Amino acid sequence: MTPSAPAPLRDQAPVPEPPARADRRRLIAAFAPYVVLSLVHLVVLVGDLDAAAVTATKLLLMPALVVAVVVARPRATSATVMLIAAIALSWVGDALLTGSGDGWFVAGLLSFLAAHLAYVVLFLRLPAAGRRLPWWTLGYAAWFAAFLALLAPGLGGLLVPVAVYGAVLGTMAALAGGLGGLVALGGALFVVSDSVLALGRFLPGYEFAAHDLVVMSSYLTAQGLIALGVLTRRAVRPSR
Repeated sequence: MTPSAPAPLRDQAPVPEPPARADRRRLIAAFAPYVVLSLVHLVVLVGDLDAAAVTATKLLLMPALVVAVVVARPRATSATVMLIAAIALSWVGDALLTGSGDGWFVAGLLSFLAAHLAYVVLFLRLPAAGRRLPWWTLGYAAWFAAFLALLAPGLGGLLVPVAVYGAVLGTMAALAGGLGGLVALGGALFVVSDSVLALGRFLPGYEFAAHDLVVMSSYLTAQGLIALGVLTRRAVRPSR
């Protein structure tokens, strides 16, 4: 008697994709539109095209990042909600900073201040890489003192708002450093972006041909890395 032939392969159940690979594919698909829109905005920005095109592409960026977060993690958690809140507040700041004059600038500053406070709350809830902040995060205190001393002569009545903003920004970046990896790099790039932006606005005689490109490329990379870093962390510290 001849043995029976094995069942055709098409009748077998498909082998499920490994969870890690599926998760990675989901992240790539979720963040791809944000990356593409960021590149488009930078091209429009350095191409010295119509100001309306620059503004329009700029205002699409943070919504695209929110969509990336929602697609990557459809089930809302306290971490993703706080992350989306920080990104949304950043979008409000982006919109306000498209206006001209100190009033619009202060309003945008306050919105980004709220965004950084949201990031601070979020980072405090995430499990840190260690019990203490890395020694190198002390560099943010040195940055704050030196930068404020450098800009103070040109700040005038904006000295206090800018000082408060700088302190919160430095705190956010230091806490990001305690989380390590992508979040730490994102926090550092946020400091770079805001530092170059402040130099262009308040430092007399400042000239830097690539000013806008450096500000926006570091800002967009910072936001993307923070979001990706938060989404790829395993757990959120429970509320007390």
